Amino acid sequence: MTEPISGFSKLTKEDKIDWVTSHYTQNKEQSIKILQTYWNQNSNIQQLHDEFIENTITNLYLPLGIAPNFLINDNLYAIPMAIEESSVIAAASKAAKFWLKRGGFKTEVLGTEKVGQVHFLFKGNFEKLSSFFTYLKPKLLAESVSLTTSMQKRGGGISDIVLKNKTTELENYYQLHATFQTKDAMGANFINSCLEQFASTLKNEATSYNGFSDEEKNIEVIMSILSNYVPNCTVRAQVSCPVEELKLSTDLSPLHTAEKIIQAIKIAQIEPYRAVTHNKGIMNGIDAVVLATGNDFRAVEAGVHAYACRNGRYSSLTYAEIEDGIFKFWIELPLALGTVGGLTNLHPLVKLNLEILRNPSAEELMQIIAVAGLAQNFAAVSSLITTGIQKGHMKMHLLNILNQLGASDLEKGKLVTHFKTNTITHHEVELQLNLLRK
Repeated sequence: MTEPISGFSKLTKEDKIDWVTSHYTQNKEQSIKILQTYWNQNSNIQQLHDEFIENTITNLYLPLGIAPNFLINDNLYAIPMAIEESSVIAAASKAAKFWLKRGGFKTEVLGTEKVGQVHFLFKGNFEKLSSFFTYLKPKLLAESVSLTTSMQKRGGGISDIVLKNKTTELENYYQLHATFQTKDAMGANFINSCLEQFASTLKNEATSYNGFSDEEKNIEVIMSILSNYVPNCTVRAQVSCPVEELKLSTDLSPLHTAEKIIQAIKIAQIEPYRAVTHNKGIMNGIDAVVLATGNDFRAVEAGVHAYACRNGRYSSLTYAEIEDGIFKFWIELPLALGTVGGLTNLHPLVKLNLEILRNPSAEELMQIIAVAGLAQNFAAVSSLITTGIQKGHMKMHLLNILNQLGASDLEKGKLVTHFKTNTITHHEVELQLNLLRK
């Protein structure tokens, strides 16, 4: 049985690899070779990657692709996407090409407000606490000036601080609920630093406040942390065209196509089982660009899925309608992003991807990423209501199956041709490969 290890973080990278491969892999030499294969040949770049996180032993690569021909507010973009799933970039590119000839995508940032909270317990009279907060608020702002000066110069800073009474949900529980503008930075460190200063000021001022009893002066701060739920940091992206231009299938009229898309969206709005998969497809497009631009896809995912529940039931993030003969398809969602700070200034590929996107501001990046999500959803729903999702997906997945089966380039070429007119399944691909080899 493997014994626990003490001081693992203090080992060199080579010693970490030696320990892991010795205790947790069957073939130590082969495992070491695999890990080293994924090291960057440039030692400076590899060191940069090593220092992004703790206990680094190698890099895990994701394919980086380009989805071209995105016309967004009359500007043409090629969008970098980092993702491991086949068919995602192909689907986004297909949707971009379709809407390129129909006016492209129109976008609008609806808000950029971010949120952080100081969670604390107060055992006492709420009216006293409310009066104390009126006295406290100017001090909260004044004592955080050293933290906010640089952000204010860039046009950001603290928007507001309010006291929230949450005692009906949890005994003695209150919040300092603060809102922020962080401009082109995602702003997590800025927000958390401000919140921790608020907490310190709150406790210090409470101990000397004459309006409190001794018990009331003993405010207990539980935690101070930003929220990844940002319902007022939102963006809208839309496409539209005359119904008669919605020609996606030879089997359906444009009007019937539009009506089926609308019904598919309505199903995702009222049926959570469908909505989760519907929104997962949207996130295929969104996460791929979030990753490629060095942003936090876990924070984006958490905020987006919470937003999908904002009306009490998990629901679609996209909408569709026909109005005066015009088919409209749009998305609204929260996206807290940054184009300065973090990996955006460190990761060479992230910097290049942002350059490919013309070095957007955070608001511009919000719009680009919302478009990627909308394009992905349009492509997925279009497939679902016409040919079905598997035909296109399995076509793109074919090479993955052939690689898994160890097919040669010659075998791949012959089988790709064969499956242009035949149904693709893992079993059938394996069968045809074996027949070819015989």
